[in-house]
Formats: sequence, C-alpha cells, structure tokens
Amino acid sequence: MAVFQSLQEAQEFFKDDRFATENGITIEELSEEKCVTKLVVTERHRNAVGGVMGGAIFTLADLAFSAHCNHLHKPSVGLQNSISYLSGAKGDVLYATSRCTKDGRTTGFYEVEVTDNTGRLLATMSCICFKL
Repeated sequence: MAVFQSLQEAQEFFKDDRFATENGITIEELSEEKCVTKLVVTERHRNAVGGVMGGAIFTLADLAFSAHCNHLHKPSVGLQNSISYLSGAKGDVLYATSRCTKDGRTTGFYEVEVTDNTGRLLATMSCICFKL
C-alpha cells in the first residue's frame, strides 16, 4: 500500500532533500510500480570536459530510489547503491526511473535506469533500502 496519497504530497515531503532540489531535480511520477525523476541539464551540471557530472546523474537516480522506497515503506533509508555509467548524455533533459525488484520483510531491492530525452540509456543503479 502506498504511503503518499498524491504526487504533490511526495513532492512536498522531498522538498527538504535540498541537494537534489536545489540542483533542479524534480519528482515527475510516483506509483507503486515506479518513480520517475527529472533533471533539466544546465551549465552547473557539467564537468570540466563538458559532459554531465556523474554526481548529478547519481543524485537524480538516488532521488528516484529514495522517493520510491519511501512511497512503499516509509520510513526507509538506503543501505547500498551501485551505479554503472554507460554513455554520455546527448539530450538536455535526464530522467531516472526506479522499479522495485524485490520487496523483502526488512529490505527492498530497486533498479534505476537513467536516460536522456533522446532515449539514450546513460546509467543503471542497483539499490537496497532498509525499512525502519
């Protein structure tokens, strides 16, 4: 059963995730099946060679995971995240989509895919949450 009654309720709760929100990351969709977060890329998100910083991609994926696991099991915290960067962004909008792959008694397992608005797969993240 979902914790947040609406997308707006989840957005209000996660507005205090300041690192993510102050860097422009928003929660766009939230259901029991998935969570989608979005980042419009600006110069502040770029690294020294002009690509999107790995930390920006990680934070985008991490917020999708966090919002999703807390939607299903509030309160919960991350135990482990492992990200693989697959390619550089070609588009100027990034999306992270979280899906729960295993809902255990005390832990939850999630997979997050990060894509850009051209459909290019940029990264995958495997995550584990602990249900408090």
